[in-house]
Amino acid sequence: MPDLSHGEDAAAVNTLRSSIMLLGRRLKHQRVDESLSPAEMSVLGLLSLCGSASPGELARKEHVQPPSMTRIIAMLEAKDLVRLEPHPDDRRQKIVTRTEQAESMLAASRAKRNRWLTELAGQLDDDEWAKLRAAAPVLEKLAQT
Repeated sequence: MPDLSHGEDAAAVNTLRSSIMLLGRRLKHQRVDESLSPAEMSVLGLLSLCGSASPGELARKEHVQPPSMTRIIAMLEAKDLVRLEPHPDDRRQKIVTRTEQAESMLAASRAKRNRWLTELAGQLDDDEWAKLRAAAPVLEKLAQT
């Protein structure tokens, strides 16, 4: 494993961190439904990615306290974006499932964000685009770790 804490490597890590954070913030603003908070969008995205889950599982994956997740789920349910269903094994628990309305909204949001990124990447020259395209799987690996 390389030591990335010194010199040019440390500078590259710093640039990577700040660039990813800035792009992430800018991407969050490319939403279709402005009435949803970033936390609500994040939970919907997680449900889309991972499928239905209990509130406790969602809280763990989102790194929030269970009462906070309960409030987020209640807001999403009031907007008809999720529904609570009985847990198949434990009647005391519920499973949170996204609705078709949520899927449509998420698809539209993904399309809007992809258009925005396409426009941004269109400003790159061919060599820069090739490097970014080659880096995409590596960034995905880091994001999944």
